[in-house]
Amino acid sequence: MTTDDLLETAQRPDTGKPRTSLRPLLLRLHFYAGILVGPFLLVAAISGLLYIFAPQLEQVVNDHQLHVPAGVGTVPLADQVSRAETAVPEGTLRSIRPGTTATDTTQVIFTAPGLPESFYRTAFVNPYDGEIRGVLDTYGSGQAMPVRGWLDNLHRNLHLGDFGRVYSELAASWLWVVVAGGLVLWWGRRRRRGATSGRARTLTWHATTGTWVALVLLFLSATGLTWSQFAGQNISELRSTLSWETPSVTSTLPAPAAAAPPQSLDAVLATARSAGLGGPVEITPATTETAFVVKQVERPWPHRQDAVSIDPRTGAIVDVLRFGDWPLAAKLASWGIDAHMGLLFGLPNQIVLALVMIGLIALIIWGYRMWWQRRPTGRAVGRPFARGSLRRLPMKVLVPLVAAGIVIGWFLPVFGLSLLAFLLLDAFLAWRADRVTRTAA
Repeated sequence: MTTDDLLETAQRPDTGKPRTSLRPLLLRLHFYAGILVGPFLLVAAISGLLYIFAPQLEQVVNDHQLHVPAGVGTVPLADQVSRAETAVPEGTLRSIRPGTTATDTTQVIFTAPGLPESFYRTAFVNPYDGEIRGVLDTYGSGQAMPVRGWLDNLHRNLHLGDFGRVYSELAASWLWVVVAGGLVLWWGRRRRRGATSGRARTLTWHATTGTWVALVLLFLSATGLTWSQFAGQNISELRSTLSWETPSVTSTLPAPAAAAPPQSLDAVLATARSAGLGGPVEITPATTETAFVVKQVERPWPHRQDAVSIDPRTGAIVDVLRFGDWPLAAKLASWGIDAHMGLLFGLPNQIVLALVMIGLIALIIWGYRMWWQRRPTGRAVGRPFARGSLRRLPMKVLVPLVAAGIVIGWFLPVFGLSLLAFLLLDAFLAWRADRVTRTAA
């Protein structure tokens, strides 16, 4: 079956069956979305592919800052922080990440003037002698080193700030539409015998690959939208309304206690360890009104995100929050984001994402190839599928379809505005074609 056969099928009279009557509309939507949104998806796929193995890359590039030879006896954490503060005089202490293994440095994290949003200035301290191994600007809650932070922001916003985030939200907003529409189109032709023409072979490669990677692409679309600029805000508000937010440990101090020496950072860390917080942790300093907060920051499975707050005056535990007590939706969101970033299941997670990104790049290239192969003789580009599919829909299909489009467009604003732009462009092209036809007549 060639793409011309698909066009012929799409233009057959409406039988009144919802699936049959929707097929021409899906063909046209899939065609236009693929052509117009394809470049954004291609950039997202390439930048995502570059990011996938960045965690391993930074371990090599920043080995000097991240690692030290194993030694005997460590400098107190408070002294390490003091030396870091000397190395970063412009910074305000934010948190401390003690080394987890004998060869890890201590990361002392500061906020500093002039840094972009979500960037921090981190001093890397040798825990055995207090030597400052380096000061770097790190990114996000995952403490991404400069290389990974650069690749992360390339994928996130093309280094164009909030304006650039529109590109990734546009890609995520349309990815699920293109994939779902492609699956429906594939389902409708799966038992038909294939042809041997070039266009048919390209279509077969496109459809087969798309089917294999569809589930992961739908997952990436959904998780990508959760931290997008506009849809992400709507998702956050929905989670808040449904009490699905990520909980936080209580850090408010109880009533004043009897005077006591302030607890050292090492004592706070020991208390957290005794409360079951193993692995990598981050310590947020206490203030006059809030307790120390120690939370696990281990992203790979098994996901460990427990947290405790500790009274700086007495060393008593104020509150404990176990990851197991999180709402299911908050757990799913955390797991989903970490899987999206290739962190949840380690190397297998990264390999799957890399294969899917390569598959998505191939899908886009084959899609444009089919467009080229559809061009009539003498034309520079392929022709679109015929108009009128929306007008031919029965009302029982059209009304809920339009209603669903309005609701989805409101919840996913970038999708809604771009869909409206597509419709206006299509209407303009139809008007211009009709005008040319009347003029020629």
